Amino acid sequence: MRFGRKGKLSPRYVGTYEIIQRVSEVSYELVLPAELDFVHPVFHVSMLKKCLGDPASILPLEGLGVDEDLSYKEEPVEILDRQVKRLRNKEIATVKVLWRNHLVDGAMWEAEADMRSRYPHLFSF
Repeated sequence: MRFGRKGKLSPRYVGTYEIIQRVSEVSYELVLPAELDFVHPVFHVSMLKKCLGDPASILPLEGLGVDEDLSYKEEPVEILDRQVKRLRNKEIATVKVLWRNHLVDGAMWEAEADMRSRYPHLFSF
């Protein structure tokens, strides 16, 4: 049983945790959160995986406007593309929206009717 879940679909690795100290040549002690109190904090290196951060996914905090509860409001910047999805009985118009504080690769397809009702200023052309 791995971290409270049973079966082959349970997560192999959980979280990113800070290393407190090197206990021996092949074991390290980690800082674990309160919900993992039942787990011993010393792990063999074969059970650990190096955490590599993706520099493209890191957003600068300056000018982000993070609230006290560590959230921020996402606002659309512009519409990049349009398409019509044809289903069996109907057609759905979708738009590709570039959101503030996201890269162009992170633009998402949204329903055009929903975007028109929530953000009419994007369609004023």
